[in-house]
Amino acid sequence: MTKEAQNKITYIVYCVEGIADKYGMSAADAFSYLDKYQGLTFLDDCYEAEHQLPLSQTITDLSTICQRNGGHLL
Repeated sequence: MTKEAQNKITYIVYCVEGIADKYGMSAADAFSYLDKYQGLTFLDDCYEAEHQLPLSQTITDLSTICQRNGGHLL
């Protein structure tokens, strides 16, 4: 596995944990939610830009993406 792939995986895990903390759910539930409502795809596709932002902004972006795709955590 490349270093870039390892960094991306680490970042996605960090974001999943951030969503879990913000919304008071387990990491497994947060992962399932992000998977169902395209948050993981967003993180993968937009990694280059998103990993340069503060976690709080990425969580806001993820919340928006998931809400646009039918998620209702807010």
